Amino acid sequence: MIKARRLLAFAMAAVVAMGAVSCDKDESSASSNSNNGASGNGEITAGDWVDLGLPSGLLWASRNIGANQPTDDGQFFAWGETQPKMEYSWETYAYGHSYSELTKYCNNEVFGYNGYTDDLTTLQPGDDAATVNWGNGARTPTMEEIKELCDNCTSEWVTLNGAKGRKFTGTNGNSIFIPAAGYIDEDGSSAFSLENYGYYWSSSLRTDGFCNTAWELEFNPGTARPSSSSGHHRYYGYTVRAVRSAK
Repeated sequence: MIKARRLLAFAMAAVVAMGAVSCDKDESSASSNSNNGASGNGEITAGDWVDLGLPSGLLWASRNIGANQPTDDGQFFAWGETQPKMEYSWETYAYGHSYSELTKYCNNEVFGYNGYTDDLTTLQPGDDAATVNWGNGARTPTMEEIKELCDNCTSEWVTLNGAKGRKFTGTNGNSIFIPAAGYIDEDGSSAFSLENYGYYWSSSLRTDGFCNTAWELEFNPGTARPSSSSGHHRYYGYTVRAVRSAK
């Protein structure tokens, strides 16, 4: 996939901007050209799954869905879809052809097709890109699990083997790198905000009435947070970082 390195500037509406939770543990930026061995000094922990010492015991994957290594962007998915595609738009979205014609994961009749609601608020396994593509207990994290990551890890903006993103380090010293892969809207041939922003889907629908959006991990050089305030709809192409239970 050819990616245009463009930064998209956009304004957030006040009603949408309420859907964000700040993370406190940000550190200064750093650079490294290493991705092997133990974490520390810009390096990251080896292995497919990393124990960050989180209270839940949850393990985080060391790379994105569709990626071969931690610094690769991997594949992009619309929320609730399990395969990448050429176009990301309402016209191609699996569960509704506009923000007010949703046919699944809809808890507000205003956004449902002919008033449709189903009260599903978390991705089912068959609609989870991590579960479908990786199996073996892999799934997309919930909003609460993204918040746990932010609240219990320090995070810093780093450059790792030429890729920009954030390094999350747990209290046990283990760490993961999550690249700033940007997002795809309308045109599947390019990623917006590449190397400046990271947008990673959670499995959690926004439940305050705006069910045409979902919660995400959003980060940039200054901060990392669980958010639903980016103004992006469910049809946008985001990257996915999987989690699984330690058991």
